[in-house]
Amino acid sequence: MPYGSSWEEELALLFSALPPRIASAAQRLSQGRGDLLEIVLDLGREPEARFTDGEAILDSANVGNAEIDYVTEHVGLFGDDNRAGIERTLHRISAIRNRKGTIVGLTCRVGRAVTGTIDIIKDMVISGQSILLLGPPGIGKTTMLRECARVLSDECGKRVVIVDTSNEIAGDGDIPHPGIGRSRRMQVRTPALQHAVMIEAVENHMPQCIVIDEIGTELEAVAARTIAERGVQLVGTAHGSNIDSLLVNPTLNDLLGGIQTVTLSDEEARRRGTQKSVLERKSPPTFDVLIEIQERDRVVVHAPLAETVDEALRGRVRPPQLRTRDEAGAIVSRVDTSAAATRPSPFEPAPFPGGGRGGRRTRERRRRFDVDEYIAGQQRREREWEPPAPAVRPGPPLSIFPYGVSRNYLEQSLREMRLPVRIQHHVDDADLVLTLKNYYRRHDSPVRAAESSGIPIHVLRSNTVAQIKGALARVYGVDAPAQEPDDEPEGDTEPAMQEVLEGIEQMQRTGNDVELTPQNAYVRRLQHQLVEQHALTARSTGDEPNRRLVILRPSE
Repeated sequence: MPYGSSWEEELALLFSALPPRIASAAQRLSQGRGDLLEIVLDLGREPEARFTDGEAILDSANVGNAEIDYVTEHVGLFGDDNRAGIERTLHRISAIRNRKGTIVGLTCRVGRAVTGTIDIIKDMVISGQSILLLGPPGIGKTTMLRECARVLSDECGKRVVIVDTSNEIAGDGDIPHPGIGRSRRMQVRTPALQHAVMIEAVENHMPQCIVIDEIGTELEAVAARTIAERGVQLVGTAHGSNIDSLLVNPTLNDLLGGIQTVTLSDEEARRRGTQKSVLERKSPPTFDVLIEIQERDRVVVHAPLAETVDEALRGRVRPPQLRTRDEAGAIVSRVDTSAAATRPSPFEPAPFPGGGRGGRRTRERRRRFDVDEYIAGQQRREREWEPPAPAVRPGPPLSIFPYGVSRNYLEQSLREMRLPVRIQHHVDDADLVLTLKNYYRRHDSPVRAAESSGIPIHVLRSNTVAQIKGALARVYGVDAPAQEPDDEPEGDTEPAMQEVLEGIEQMQRTGNDVELTPQNAYVRRLQHQLVEQHALTARSTGDEPNRRLVILRPSE
């Protein structure tokens, strides 16, 4: 229902701004109906009223300049975005101009403050998460945004500031519409300054929540990220049909964390089963949750958004949550596994060329290289760190989620051990998680999700078939198969790459150059690439077989 008891008065104010013959026809058609969307006046055409279920002609006489002038004289001033309003209402009047700047068409949209529109997502709104509402024009994004502001300010007692570019959220005039509750409203002089007002709101008025409609430019996306990084909850909208339209939008994909091309090492590309150049997320998404508004009582929820984006960039689809309101008004939530929800990702990574685990030449080259001192150091660190003993559920697990572990190696192990295991793409669907110690130490979201859900986690020391087989043998209570000579290749690059990350952290902490342990030419090249990905430089020093990398501190 519309907010407050003055809805009829607000609608009467819209009709009073229309020419009398058009207003009387519109009143007559809308009596008893609450679904009037807008009234369209185009020069030389019949006036038209649009409802949720169709259109209706208001008068047989065509609209002339007199009718256009009548409306423009009875509404507020038009801004640079060709929008005006009617004071004390939420109605929006949008103008169409010819090349000379003369108004030749008007769209008079009916504005309503409706309570209860966010019941379907209210739990996420009041949780403090930053939310992006996505949907086509006219679906009700601004109405939900207005209700979010009211609930956060009145029911949650938060300091809410609305950046109102077109006065569509809080209405025209200096006194905002009561539909926004106790939220404060900052008007924007021209749409080009919306991003500046967003930053001004944070710096000057100490909000706990910022509400912004129609984020559509790169500057506004950057401003939104700045707001989120300052710990302020952000609730905004953007035009788009689904998350894919945002991912492929070069202007707005920064809202999802941005996309960059990364060159992987041979080992990592082989482990992932992809080509060496892949797409990855640049940074955390600006928003925690993305909500696609499909209908007024049907939304699709992508949360956590970071995991959804990561899966999409890897060419996979993370099934979203579908929320609907049934006939009794109850909210129904379920995982959406329909064909529309699990449509192919817009990013399909190519497979790693050649496949396999590398040729004999690579293994022989590694065997010829002496890294006794380096291996001894790694073994010492291995002894100092022990992975937690996972809780074992009754009976063998049926589903395994490999996180950081080669899917190809896992499939090979299962075939050779003839174990009835399903490999899952999502931790929520797994009975067991297999991961590596460095992934476990980082405590990424899949690890946290597994721990919070009580899913057992088995931590491997290295990403090899032998380690995987040993873990499976322990889980199923069977004898581990005999290790083949090539199951555990010498000179695994993973410890060397981990040493680079530790060296970068040491350099950033101390400000001094960091010298790594000796490696062969192949491993040093991978280390150089990893250093460059962190916007740093390195050089090789020494003679073979003691040639090694030095991570250089940034020049002043």
